[in-house]
Amino acid sequence: MNSKQITILFGLTLFTCQAGAAYLADEKNNVDVYRKASAAVVNITATTLQRDFFFQVIPQKGLGSGAIIRSDGYILTNEHVIGQSSDVEVTLSDKSQYPAKVIGHDPDSDLAIIKIDPKGKKLTALEFANWDSLAVGQKVLAIGNPFGLGGSLSVGIVSSLGRDIRAGAQSPIIKDVIQTDAAINPGNSGGPLLDSSGKLIGINAQIYSQSGGNEGIGFAISVKTLKKIVPELIQFGQVLRPWLGMEGVGLPQQLLAQQGIPAVHGVMLVGVYEGGPADKGGLRAATKELVYGFRSIPYGGDVIFKLDNAPISDVRDILDYIAEKKSGESITVHYYRGKTQKTATLKLTFPPNVEAKSL
Repeated sequence: MNSKQITILFGLTLFTCQAGAAYLADEKNNVDVYRKASAAVVNITATTLQRDFFFQVIPQKGLGSGAIIRSDGYILTNEHVIGQSSDVEVTLSDKSQYPAKVIGHDPDSDLAIIKIDPKGKKLTALEFANWDSLAVGQKVLAIGNPFGLGGSLSVGIVSSLGRDIRAGAQSPIIKDVIQTDAAINPGNSGGPLLDSSGKLIGINAQIYSQSGGNEGIGFAISVKTLKKIVPELIQFGQVLRPWLGMEGVGLPQQLLAQQGIPAVHGVMLVGVYEGGPADKGGLRAATKELVYGFRSIPYGGDVIFKLDNAPISDVRDILDYIAEKKSGESITVHYYRGKTQKTATLKLTFPPNVEAKSL
């Protein structure tokens, strides 16, 4: 039998490859996807400057992965891979190394775009898959840099779709996340999750683990989110989200009752930005503090308990609600001023300072 023939053995199809090794059909698909996509997966070394006990500056290096999404050098990764790095270096699959420039990053979605100058080298770029074609049970492949071991492949399935995760405690929900049992370990962050045709369906971002290693529950930010976020990161260097122009703190019913406020839950305003939507809507921030046990809590500010028809218990509820809105849209804020229930219609705008850490 020559190398071009197909052998049927015990009902299983075998394919004979160049080196004479025979693969099952599914194995051949794994090999083909890896050969096709691995050149578009990079290792990322990000250096941050930190101070030691003696306040001396010590460089700290972190490792991650990334996916080339444009042949002119644009690379998609996780925001937590690059963080506040002073120096980012990319290693391609052929071991060539390039300095990278941070084009845009978004902590709320844990996505970032970096760019290298390939200096005339033709780069392989991954193609985005169609979100609507994803299904629980389909095979997925993850390529990355786990524990610094570049070019590693792991295979699994889509365990669930439509999961929600957060990039941080005060970040809005990242929706439509893919759950997979493909092995994802430290260093895989920012690497691609691929379908069986080698198309990008997600960026590996988090694992659920009690040991710190892979336990079969990993999460990838889906291509649905990538298609929404990536163009803004490339064009603007950030995601343009609307804001309310205020800061607040969630208070339970016990503390609200302590101040004579009849709400069962809500967020008390502790800051209102001049000229922002909340300011224009007439909302007021707390001006005093009330000592409660060993805590100081804000006192005297408006308490938001509902946005439109969505109940509000804490700051994350507000972040989640406005994350789905666009600049120029109006929302109705339901709040208490003391014992009096009031409403205000606020028109959402973009913040004047994109780095503002307000709502």
